[in-house]
Amino acid sequence: MFPPVSLLAQAPASVPAAHAAGLTPIDWIIIVIYAASTIVLGWWFGRSQTSTKEYFIGSGKMNPMLIGVSLFASLLSTITYLSIPGETQGKGPVYLTNYLAYPLIFVIVAFVLLPVYMKQQVTSAYELLESKLGVSIRLLGATMFLALRLVWMSLLIYLTAAAIATMIGAEDKWIPLIVLGTGLVAVTYATLGGLRAVVITDLMQTILLYGGAVLVIAVITVRMGGFNWFPTEWNPNWDEQPVFSLDPKVRVTVIGSIVSVLIWYVCTSGGDQVSVQRFMATSDLRSARWAIGMQLIVGAVVGLTLGLAGFALLGYFQANPGLLPPELAEKSAADKIFPHFIAAHLPPVVSGLVVSGLFAAAMSSIDSGVNSITAVVSNDFIDRFRRQPISEKHHVWVARIIAFSVGAFVVLFSTTMGKVPGNITAVTNKTVNLLTVPIFCLFFFALFVKFSRPVGVWVGAIVGTAAGALIAFSGPIFTPEAGTDPVSFQWIAPVSLVTNIVVGSLVSLALPGRDSPAKIES
Repeated sequence: MFPPVSLLAQAPASVPAAHAAGLTPIDWIIIVIYAASTIVLGWWFGRSQTSTKEYFIGSGKMNPMLIGVSLFASLLSTITYLSIPGETQGKGPVYLTNYLAYPLIFVIVAFVLLPVYMKQQVTSAYELLESKLGVSIRLLGATMFLALRLVWMSLLIYLTAAAIATMIGAEDKWIPLIVLGTGLVAVTYATLGGLRAVVITDLMQTILLYGGAVLVIAVITVRMGGFNWFPTEWNPNWDEQPVFSLDPKVRVTVIGSIVSVLIWYVCTSGGDQVSVQRFMATSDLRSARWAIGMQLIVGAVVGLTLGLAGFALLGYFQANPGLLPPELAEKSAADKIFPHFIAAHLPPVVSGLVVSGLFAAAMSSIDSGVNSITAVVSNDFIDRFRRQPISEKHHVWVARIIAFSVGAFVVLFSTTMGKVPGNITAVTNKTVNLLTVPIFCLFFFALFVKFSRPVGVWVGAIVGTAAGALIAFSGPIFTPEAGTDPVSFQWIAPVSLVTNIVVGSLVSLALPGRDSPAKIES
Protein backbone atom coordinates (compact mmCIF):
# COMPACT_ATOMS: atom_id res chain seq x y z
CA MET A 1 0.00 0.00 0.00
CA PHE A 2 2.78 2.41 0.89
CA PRO A 3 5.68 2.13 -1.59
CA PRO A 4 8.59 4.45 -0.77
CA VAL A 5 8.64 7.48 -3.06
CA SER A 6 11.24 10.20 -3.48
CA LEU A 7 8.95 13.03 -2.46
CA LEU A 8 8.99 11.80 1.15
CA ALA A 9 12.04 12.36 3.29
CA GLN A 10 13.12 9.44 5.43
CA ALA A 11 12.20 9.70 9.09
CA PRO A 12 14.94 9.89 11.67
CA ALA A 13 16.32 6.56 12.81
CA SER A 14 15.13 7.31 16.32
CA VAL A 15 11.43 7.09 15.50
CA PRO A 16 9.85 5.38 18.54
CA ALA A 17 8.49 1.92 18.06
CA ALA A 18 4.80 1.37 18.53
CA HIS A 19 3.76 0.42 22.03
CA ALA A 20 2.31 -3.01 21.42
CA ALA A 21 -0.06 -2.87 24.34
CA GLY A 22 -2.07 -0.10 22.69
CA LEU A 23 -3.94 2.06 25.17
CA THR A 24 -2.41 2.32 28.64
CA PRO A 25 -4.31 2.49 31.96
CA ILE A 26 -3.96 6.29 32.08
CA ASP A 27 -5.57 6.48 28.61
CA TRP A 28 -8.53 4.44 29.82
CA ILE A 29 -8.87 6.63 32.91
CA ILE A 30 -9.11 9.72 30.68
CA ILE A 31 -11.78 8.06 28.52
CA VAL A 32 -13.83 6.97 31.54
CA ILE A 33 -13.61 10.46 33.11
CA TYR A 34 -14.85 12.01 29.88
CA ALA A 35 -17.75 9.56 29.56
CA ALA A 36 -18.78 10.08 33.19
CA SER A 37 -18.66 13.87 32.81
CA THR A 38 -21.12 13.77 29.90
CA ILE A 39 -23.62 11.77 31.95
CA VAL A 40 -23.32 14.21 34.85
CA LEU A 41 -23.87 17.10 32.42
CA GLY A 42 -27.02 15.42 31.06
CA TRP A 43 -28.35 14.99 34.60
CA TRP A 44 -27.55 18.62 35.43
CA PHE A 45 -29.50 20.06 32.50
CA GLY A 46 -32.34 17.59 32.95
CA ARG A 47 -33.08 18.48 36.57
CA SER A 48 -35.34 21.44 35.86
CA GLN A 49 -36.90 20.47 32.53
CA THR A 50 -40.69 20.55 32.73
CA SER A 51 -41.73 21.12 29.12
CA THR A 52 -41.17 19.43 25.77
CA LYS A 53 -40.21 22.80 24.24
CA GLU A 54 -37.27 23.00 26.63
CA TYR A 55 -36.42 19.32 26.11
CA PHE A 56 -36.49 19.38 22.30
CA ILE A 57 -35.47 22.92 21.25
CA GLY A 58 -34.02 24.51 24.42
CA SER A 59 -36.97 26.93 24.62
CA GLY A 60 -35.96 28.39 21.24
CA LYS A 61 -33.41 30.80 22.70
CA MET A 62 -30.10 29.03 22.40
CA ASN A 63 -26.83 30.68 21.35
CA PRO A 64 -26.46 30.50 17.55
CA MET A 65 -22.71 29.85 17.78
CA LEU A 66 -23.33 26.80 19.97
CA ILE A 67 -26.08 25.66 17.61
CA GLY A 68 -23.70 25.96 14.65
CA VAL A 69 -21.04 23.85 16.35
CA SER A 70 -23.72 21.34 17.34
CA LEU A 71 -24.91 21.13 13.74
CA PHE A 72 -21.39 20.26 12.63
CA ALA A 73 -20.80 17.71 15.38
CA SER A 74 -24.19 16.08 14.91
CA LEU A 75 -24.14 15.68 11.13
CA LEU A 76 -20.51 14.65 10.52
CA SER A 77 -18.90 13.30 13.66
CA THR A 78 -17.32 9.82 13.68
CA ILE A 79 -17.96 9.22 9.99
CA THR A 80 -15.94 12.33 9.14
CA TYR A 81 -13.32 11.62 11.79
CA LEU A 82 -12.54 8.21 10.31
CA SER A 83 -13.43 8.60 6.65
CA ILE A 84 -11.50 11.73 5.63
CA PRO A 85 -8.03 10.54 6.77
CA GLY A 86 -8.72 7.14 5.19
CA GLU A 87 -9.97 8.74 1.97
CA THR A 88 -7.03 11.12 1.53
CA GLN A 89 -4.34 8.56 2.27
CA GLY A 90 -5.92 5.56 0.52
CA LYS A 91 -7.75 7.13 -2.45
CA GLY A 92 -6.48 10.67 -3.01
CA PRO A 93 -7.04 14.34 -2.11
CA VAL A 94 -9.78 15.28 -4.59
CA TYR A 95 -12.64 14.63 -2.15
CA LEU A 96 -11.40 17.67 -0.18
CA THR A 97 -12.46 19.93 -3.04
CA ASN A 98 -16.03 19.60 -1.77
CA TYR A 99 -15.31 22.54 0.56
CA LEU A 100 -15.38 24.80 -2.49
CA ALA A 101 -19.16 24.33 -2.41
CA TYR A 102 -19.53 25.84 1.09
CA PRO A 103 -20.04 29.50 0.07
CA LEU A 104 -22.85 28.50 -2.30
CA ILE A 105 -24.33 26.24 0.38
CA PHE A 106 -24.44 29.19 2.78
CA VAL A 107 -26.20 31.43 0.25
CA ILE A 108 -28.87 28.81 -0.58
CA VAL A 109 -29.58 27.77 3.02
CA ALA A 110 -29.31 31.20 4.65
CA PHE A 111 -31.19 33.25 2.05
CA VAL A 112 -33.53 30.77 0.33
CA LEU A 113 -34.48 28.10 2.87
CA LEU A 114 -34.20 29.76 6.28
CA PRO A 115 -36.47 32.77 5.53
CA VAL A 116 -39.25 30.28 4.76
CA TYR A 117 -38.53 27.87 7.61
CA MET A 118 -38.06 30.41 10.40
CA LYS A 119 -41.58 31.74 9.82
CA GLN A 120 -42.83 28.35 11.06
CA GLN A 121 -42.10 27.75 14.73
CA VAL A 122 -42.48 23.98 15.01
CA THR A 123 -40.94 21.23 17.14
CA SER A 124 -40.99 18.68 14.35
CA ALA A 125 -40.04 19.74 10.83
CA TYR A 126 -42.66 17.41 9.41
CA GLU A 127 -45.50 19.45 10.85
CA LEU A 128 -44.86 21.79 7.91
CA LEU A 129 -45.67 19.01 5.44
CA GLU A 130 -49.15 18.35 6.81
CA SER A 131 -50.22 21.99 6.57
CA LYS A 132 -49.28 22.04 2.86
CA LEU A 133 -49.83 18.51 1.57
CA GLY A 134 -51.79 16.62 4.19
CA VAL A 135 -51.18 14.05 6.89
CA SER A 136 -49.96 11.23 4.62
CA ILE A 137 -47.00 13.32 3.40
CA ARG A 138 -46.21 14.30 6.99
CA LEU A 139 -46.13 10.63 8.00
CA LEU A 140 -44.09 9.75 4.90
CA GLY A 141 -41.47 12.37 5.76
CA ALA A 142 -41.35 11.37 9.42
CA THR A 143 -41.04 7.67 8.54
CA MET A 144 -38.25 8.29 6.02
CA PHE A 145 -36.42 10.42 8.57
CA LEU A 146 -36.69 7.67 11.19
CA ALA A 147 -35.29 5.12 8.74
CA LEU A 148 -32.42 7.42 7.73
CA ARG A 149 -31.35 8.33 11.26
CA LEU A 150 -31.70 4.81 12.67
CA VAL A 151 -29.39 3.50 9.94
CA TRP A 152 -27.09 6.53 10.36
CA MET A 153 -26.65 5.99 14.11
CA SER A 154 -26.23 2.26 13.64
CA LEU A 155 -23.46 2.84 11.11
CA LEU A 156 -21.51 5.30 13.22
CA ILE A 157 -21.76 3.13 16.35
CA TYR A 158 -20.44 0.19 14.33
CA LEU A 159 -17.60 2.26 12.83
CA THR A 160 -16.61 3.58 16.25
CA ALA A 161 -16.66 0.11 17.79
CA ALA A 162 -14.59 -1.30 14.92
CA ALA A 163 -12.06 1.55 15.29
CA ILE A 164 -11.79 1.04 19.05
CA ALA A 165 -11.36 -2.71 18.46
CA THR A 166 -8.46 -1.91 16.10
CA MET A 167 -6.89 0.41 18.69
CA ILE A 168 -6.98 -2.12 21.53
CA GLY A 169 -6.13 -5.10 19.34
CA ALA A 170 -9.44 -6.82 20.03
CA GLU A 171 -11.02 -9.40 17.72
CA ASP A 172 -14.20 -8.61 15.82
CA LYS A 173 -16.23 -10.73 18.23
CA TRP A 174 -15.77 -7.99 20.86
CA ILE A 175 -17.31 -5.27 18.68
CA PRO A 176 -20.89 -5.82 20.04
CA LEU A 177 -19.63 -5.27 23.60
CA ILE A 178 -17.85 -2.06 22.57
CA VAL A 179 -21.04 -0.98 20.78
CA LEU A 180 -22.99 -1.50 24.00
CA GLY A 181 -20.64 0.67 26.05
CA THR A 182 -20.51 3.52 23.53
CA GLY A 183 -24.25 3.54 22.95
CA LEU A 184 -25.17 3.31 26.62
CA VAL A 185 -23.25 6.45 27.61
CA ALA A 186 -24.58 8.57 24.73
CA VAL A 187 -28.18 7.42 25.09
CA THR A 188 -28.11 8.01 28.86
CA TYR A 189 -27.09 11.67 28.77
CA ALA A 190 -29.23 12.45 25.72
CA THR A 191 -32.21 10.87 27.49
CA LEU A 192 -31.61 12.85 30.68
CA GLY A 193 -30.67 16.28 29.36
CA GLY A 194 -32.52 16.89 26.11
CA LEU A 195 -31.25 19.25 23.40
CA ARG A 196 -29.52 21.67 25.76
CA ALA A 197 -27.27 18.92 27.12
CA VAL A 198 -26.71 17.63 23.59
CA VAL A 199 -25.59 21.04 22.30
CA ILE A 200 -23.20 21.69 25.21
CA THR A 201 -21.59 18.26 24.95
CA ASP A 202 -21.33 18.70 21.16
CA LEU A 203 -19.05 21.69 21.83
CA MET A 204 -16.83 19.57 24.09
CA GLN A 205 -16.80 16.78 21.54
CA THR A 206 -15.88 19.08 18.65
CA ILE A 207 -12.91 20.46 20.60
CA LEU A 208 -11.69 16.93 21.32
CA LEU A 209 -12.31 15.83 17.74
CA TYR A 210 -10.32 18.71 16.26
CA GLY A 211 -7.62 18.45 18.90
CA GLY A 212 -7.15 14.78 18.08
CA ALA A 213 -6.41 15.49 14.42
CA VAL A 214 -4.02 18.33 15.34
CA LEU A 215 -2.16 16.09 17.80
CA VAL A 216 -1.68 13.38 15.16
CA ILE A 217 -0.25 15.92 12.70
CA ALA A 218 1.98 17.46 15.38
CA VAL A 219 3.42 14.13 16.53
CA ILE A 220 4.20 13.02 12.96
CA THR A 221 5.74 16.40 12.12
CA VAL A 222 8.05 16.25 15.15
CA ARG A 223 9.10 12.65 14.47
CA MET A 224 9.81 13.36 10.79
CA GLY A 225 11.70 16.57 11.53
CA GLY A 226 9.30 18.89 9.73
CA PHE A 227 6.50 18.96 7.20
CA ASN A 228 8.26 16.70 4.69
CA TRP A 229 5.32 14.31 4.92
CA PHE A 230 3.25 16.71 2.79
CA PRO A 231 2.90 15.36 -0.78
CA THR A 232 4.25 17.59 -3.55
CA GLU A 233 3.20 15.34 -6.45
CA TRP A 234 0.55 12.72 -7.18
CA ASN A 235 1.19 9.68 -5.01
CA PRO A 236 1.27 6.24 -6.72
CA ASN A 237 -0.96 5.01 -3.91
CA TRP A 238 -3.88 7.19 -5.02
CA ASP A 239 -6.67 6.52 -7.54
CA GLU A 240 -7.20 8.44 -10.75
CA GLN A 241 -9.36 11.43 -9.75
CA PRO A 242 -10.06 13.76 -12.70
CA VAL A 243 -11.81 17.13 -12.65
CA PHE A 244 -14.85 15.60 -14.37
CA SER A 245 -15.70 12.40 -16.18
CA LEU A 246 -18.76 11.12 -18.01
CA ASP A 247 -17.65 7.59 -17.20
CA PRO A 248 -19.97 6.59 -14.33
CA LYS A 249 -17.42 4.11 -12.99
CA VAL A 250 -14.92 6.86 -12.06
CA ARG A 251 -15.24 6.85 -8.29
CA VAL A 252 -14.44 10.48 -7.37
CA THR A 253 -14.08 13.65 -9.45
CA VAL A 254 -13.67 17.32 -8.51
CA ILE A 255 -17.06 18.31 -9.95
CA GLY A 256 -18.71 15.22 -8.48
CA SER A 257 -17.39 16.02 -5.00
CA ILE A 258 -18.58 19.63 -5.17
CA VAL A 259 -22.05 18.79 -6.55
CA SER A 260 -22.73 15.82 -4.27
CA VAL A 261 -21.76 17.72 -1.11
CA LEU A 262 -23.72 20.80 -2.22
CA ILE A 263 -26.85 18.68 -2.68
CA TRP A 264 -26.28 16.79 0.58
CA TYR A 265 -25.83 19.93 2.69
CA VAL A 266 -28.80 21.78 1.21
CA CYS A 267 -31.06 18.73 1.48
CA THR A 268 -29.95 18.00 5.04
CA SER A 269 -30.45 21.62 6.12
CA GLY A 270 -33.90 21.75 4.53
CA GLY A 271 -35.32 18.32 5.31
CA ASP A 272 -33.56 16.66 8.23
CA GLN A 273 -35.05 17.02 11.70
CA VAL A 274 -31.54 17.16 13.20
CA SER A 275 -30.90 20.42 11.30
CA VAL A 276 -34.36 21.97 11.37
CA GLN A 277 -34.68 21.29 15.10
CA ARG A 278 -31.51 23.27 15.75
CA PHE A 279 -32.59 26.17 13.56
CA MET A 280 -35.81 26.29 15.57
CA ALA A 281 -33.73 26.41 18.76
CA THR A 282 -32.44 29.87 17.72
CA SER A 283 -34.41 33.04 18.39
CA ASP A 284 -34.77 34.49 14.88
CA LEU A 285 -33.68 34.38 11.23
CA ARG A 286 -30.46 36.30 11.88
CA SER A 287 -29.42 33.86 14.59
CA ALA A 288 -30.23 30.90 12.37
CA ARG A 289 -27.98 32.36 9.65
CA TRP A 290 -25.17 32.74 12.16
CA ALA A 291 -25.69 29.08 13.09
CA ILE A 292 -25.38 27.75 9.53
CA GLY A 293 -22.36 30.00 8.95
CA MET A 294 -20.64 28.66 12.05
CA GLN A 295 -21.47 25.10 11.03
CA LEU A 296 -19.82 25.53 7.63
CA ILE A 297 -16.74 27.30 9.02
CA VAL A 298 -16.14 24.63 11.66
CA GLY A 299 -16.84 21.89 9.13
CA ALA A 300 -14.29 23.25 6.66
CA VAL A 301 -11.57 23.80 9.27
CA VAL A 302 -11.97 20.37 10.86
CA GLY A 303 -12.39 18.58 7.52
CA LEU A 304 -9.26 20.10 5.99
CA THR A 305 -7.30 19.32 9.15
CA LEU A 306 -8.42 15.69 8.98
CA GLY A 307 -7.35 15.63 5.32
CA LEU A 308 -3.90 16.83 6.37
CA ALA A 309 -3.86 14.07 9.00
CA GLY A 310 -4.40 11.58 6.19
CA PHE A 311 -1.45 13.05 4.25
CA ALA A 312 0.68 12.91 7.40
CA LEU A 313 -0.17 9.25 7.99
CA LEU A 314 0.62 8.38 4.39
CA GLY A 315 4.01 10.10 4.58
CA TYR A 316 4.84 8.63 7.98
CA PHE A 317 4.24 5.02 7.02
CA GLN A 318 5.87 5.39 3.62
CA ALA A 319 8.98 6.63 5.40
CA ASN A 320 8.63 3.90 8.06
CA PRO A 321 7.03 0.89 6.32
CA GLY A 322 8.24 -1.47 9.04
CA LEU A 323 5.95 0.20 11.59
CA LEU A 324 2.78 -0.73 9.70
CA PRO A 325 1.30 -4.14 10.60
CA PRO A 326 0.99 -6.51 7.59
CA GLU A 327 -2.80 -6.69 7.92
CA LEU A 328 -3.02 -2.91 7.43
CA ALA A 329 -0.71 -2.75 4.42
CA GLU A 330 -3.49 -3.41 1.93
CA LYS A 331 -5.14 -0.42 0.28
CA SER A 332 -8.57 -1.59 1.47
CA ALA A 333 -7.41 -1.18 5.08
CA ALA A 334 -6.77 2.59 4.83
CA ASP A 335 -9.70 3.42 7.13
CA LYS A 336 -8.06 1.44 9.95
CA ILE A 337 -4.68 3.19 9.87
CA PHE A 338 -5.80 6.37 11.64
CA PRO A 339 -7.18 4.53 14.72
CA HIS A 340 -4.14 2.20 14.68
CA PHE A 341 -1.77 5.17 14.78
CA ILE A 342 -3.73 6.77 17.63
CA ALA A 343 -3.42 3.70 19.85
CA ALA A 344 -0.02 2.34 18.84
CA HIS A 345 2.08 5.38 17.91
CA LEU A 346 0.95 8.24 20.15
CA PRO A 347 2.37 8.68 23.67
CA PRO A 348 0.20 7.73 26.68
CA VAL A 349 -2.21 10.47 27.78
CA VAL A 350 -2.16 11.86 24.22
CA SER A 351 -3.70 8.57 23.04
CA GLY A 352 -6.35 8.87 25.73
CA LEU A 353 -7.26 12.39 24.67
CA VAL A 354 -7.47 11.46 20.99
CA VAL A 355 -9.52 8.32 21.65
CA SER A 356 -11.82 10.49 23.76
CA GLY A 357 -12.23 12.60 20.63
CA LEU A 358 -13.19 9.52 18.63
CA PHE A 359 -15.54 8.40 21.39
CA ALA A 360 -16.94 11.94 21.62
CA ALA A 361 -17.51 12.09 17.88
CA ALA A 362 -19.66 8.97 18.02
CA MET A 363 -21.65 10.20 21.01
CA SER A 364 -22.36 13.60 19.44
CA SER A 365 -24.14 11.89 16.57
CA ILE A 366 -25.93 9.36 18.76
CA ASP A 367 -27.24 11.98 21.20
CA SER A 368 -28.42 14.28 18.42
CA GLY A 369 -30.06 11.44 16.53
CA VAL A 370 -31.81 10.12 19.62
CA ASN A 371 -33.12 13.55 20.57
CA SER A 372 -34.38 14.30 17.05
CA ILE A 373 -35.97 10.88 16.57
CA THR A 374 -37.70 11.26 19.93
CA ALA A 375 -39.08 14.64 18.84
CA VAL A 376 -40.46 13.13 15.62
CA VAL A 377 -42.00 10.07 17.30
CA SER A 378 -43.55 12.25 20.00
CA ASN A 379 -44.96 14.96 17.73
CA ASP A 380 -45.68 13.20 14.44
CA PHE A 381 -47.05 9.92 15.74
CA ILE A 382 -47.99 9.93 19.44
CA ASP A 383 -49.21 13.52 19.91
CA ARG A 384 -50.67 13.77 16.39
CA PHE A 385 -53.06 10.89 17.08
CA ARG A 386 -53.47 11.17 20.86
CA ARG A 387 -57.10 11.69 21.86
CA GLN A 388 -56.58 12.81 25.46
CA PRO A 389 -54.01 15.45 26.46
CA ILE A 390 -51.37 14.76 29.10
CA SER A 391 -49.40 17.11 31.35
CA GLU A 392 -46.10 18.58 30.17
CA LYS A 393 -44.24 16.80 32.97
CA HIS A 394 -45.71 13.47 31.87
CA HIS A 395 -44.90 14.36 28.28
CA VAL A 396 -41.20 14.83 29.13
CA TRP A 397 -41.09 11.43 30.83
CA VAL A 398 -42.67 9.79 27.78
CA ALA A 399 -40.05 11.48 25.59
CA ARG A 400 -37.27 10.09 27.78
CA ILE A 401 -38.68 6.57 27.55
CA ILE A 402 -38.84 6.88 23.76
CA ALA A 403 -35.26 8.20 23.67
CA PHE A 404 -33.89 5.27 25.62
CA SER A 405 -35.87 2.76 23.56
CA VAL A 406 -34.56 4.26 20.31
CA GLY A 407 -31.01 4.04 21.59
CA ALA A 408 -31.42 0.40 22.57
CA PHE A 409 -32.74 -0.47 19.10
CA VAL A 410 -29.85 1.30 17.38
CA VAL A 411 -27.26 -0.53 19.46
CA LEU A 412 -28.75 -3.88 18.43
CA PHE A 413 -29.17 -2.91 14.75
CA SER A 414 -25.60 -1.62 14.41
CA THR A 415 -24.20 -5.15 14.24
CA THR A 416 -25.57 -5.49 10.67
CA MET A 417 -23.60 -2.53 9.26
CA GLY A 418 -20.46 -4.53 8.52
CA LYS A 419 -22.18 -6.23 5.58
CA VAL A 420 -22.27 -3.11 3.33
CA PRO A 421 -19.26 -3.12 0.92
CA GLY A 422 -16.87 -0.20 0.42
CA ASN A 423 -14.72 2.16 2.47
CA ILE A 424 -16.35 4.48 5.02
CA THR A 425 -16.95 7.30 2.53
CA ALA A 426 -18.70 5.00 0.06
CA VAL A 427 -20.66 3.08 2.71
CA THR A 428 -21.96 6.34 4.18
CA ASN A 429 -23.33 7.51 0.84
CA LYS A 430 -24.84 4.10 0.11
CA THR A 431 -26.75 3.92 3.40
CA VAL A 432 -27.36 6.98 5.54
CA ASN A 433 -27.41 9.46 2.66
CA LEU A 434 -29.76 7.41 0.49
CA LEU A 435 -32.91 9.04 1.91
CA THR A 436 -31.52 12.57 2.42
CA VAL A 437 -32.59 13.83 -1.03
CA PRO A 438 -36.09 12.22 -1.05
CA ILE A 439 -36.86 13.74 2.37
CA PHE A 440 -35.83 17.21 1.21
CA CYS A 441 -37.91 16.86 -1.95
CA LEU A 442 -41.03 16.55 0.23
CA PHE A 443 -40.28 20.00 1.65
CA PHE A 444 -39.37 21.35 -1.77
CA PHE A 445 -42.79 20.39 -3.13
CA ALA A 446 -44.61 21.57 0.01
CA LEU A 447 -42.97 24.98 0.30
CA PHE A 448 -41.85 25.95 -3.21
CA VAL A 449 -44.05 24.15 -5.79
CA LYS A 450 -47.58 25.57 -5.76
CA PHE A 451 -49.03 22.97 -8.13
CA SER A 452 -47.75 19.97 -6.17
CA ARG A 453 -50.23 17.23 -5.22
CA PRO A 454 -49.84 14.52 -2.57
CA VAL A 455 -50.10 11.70 -5.12
CA GLY A 456 -47.39 13.30 -7.27
CA VAL A 457 -45.15 13.81 -4.25
CA TRP A 458 -45.61 10.17 -3.24
CA VAL A 459 -44.74 8.89 -6.71
CA GLY A 460 -41.73 11.21 -6.97
CA ALA A 461 -40.42 10.02 -3.60
CA ILE A 462 -40.79 6.35 -4.52
CA VAL A 463 -39.18 6.65 -7.95
CA GLY A 464 -36.41 8.99 -6.74
CA THR A 465 -35.51 6.68 -3.85
CA ALA A 466 -35.49 3.67 -6.15
CA ALA A 467 -33.17 5.45 -8.60
CA GLY A 468 -30.75 6.30 -5.79
CA ALA A 469 -30.84 2.74 -4.45
CA LEU A 470 -30.07 1.27 -7.88
CA ILE A 471 -26.94 3.42 -8.07
CA ALA A 472 -25.93 2.80 -4.46
CA PHE A 473 -26.05 -0.97 -4.89
CA SER A 474 -25.25 -1.15 -8.59
CA GLY A 475 -22.29 -3.42 -7.89
CA PRO A 476 -24.12 -6.20 -5.99
CA ILE A 477 -27.14 -5.89 -8.33
CA PHE A 478 -25.52 -5.71 -11.78
CA THR A 479 -21.90 -6.85 -11.46
CA PRO A 480 -21.58 -8.94 -8.27
CA GLU A 481 -18.65 -10.90 -9.65
CA ALA A 482 -16.58 -7.80 -10.44
CA GLY A 483 -16.33 -6.53 -6.86
CA THR A 484 -16.60 -2.90 -8.04
CA ASP A 485 -19.47 -0.48 -8.63
CA PRO A 486 -20.36 0.25 -12.29
CA VAL A 487 -21.76 3.63 -11.12
CA SER A 488 -19.98 5.82 -8.54
CA PHE A 489 -21.69 6.77 -5.28
CA GLN A 490 -21.26 10.44 -6.27
CA TRP A 491 -24.10 10.02 -8.77
CA ILE A 492 -26.62 8.99 -6.07
CA ALA A 493 -27.63 12.48 -4.92
CA PRO A 494 -27.93 14.29 -8.30
CA VAL A 495 -29.79 11.41 -9.99
CA SER A 496 -32.16 10.98 -7.05
CA LEU A 497 -32.84 14.75 -6.88
CA VAL A 498 -33.56 15.19 -10.59
CA THR A 499 -35.67 12.03 -10.81
CA ASN A 500 -37.71 12.92 -7.74
CA ILE A 501 -38.48 16.49 -8.81
CA VAL A 502 -39.20 15.66 -12.47
CA VAL A 503 -41.46 12.67 -11.74
CA GLY A 504 -43.25 14.39 -8.85
CA SER A 505 -43.86 17.52 -10.91
CA LEU A 506 -45.14 15.64 -13.97
CA VAL A 507 -47.55 13.53 -11.94
CA SER A 508 -48.79 16.59 -10.04
CA LEU A 509 -49.36 18.49 -13.29
CA ALA A 510 -51.23 15.52 -14.74
CA LEU A 511 -53.76 15.67 -11.90
CA PRO A 512 -56.83 17.95 -12.17
CA GLY A 513 -55.71 21.51 -11.47
CA ARG A 514 -58.93 22.46 -9.72
CA ASP A 515 -58.45 19.85 -6.97
CA SER A 516 -56.61 21.13 -3.95
CA PRO A 517 -54.10 18.97 -2.09
CA ALA A 518 -56.44 18.84 0.88
CA LYS A 519 -59.26 17.42 -1.25
CA ILE A 520 -57.03 14.81 -2.80
CA GLU A 521 -55.67 13.90 0.63
CA SER A 522 -59.12 13.30 2.03
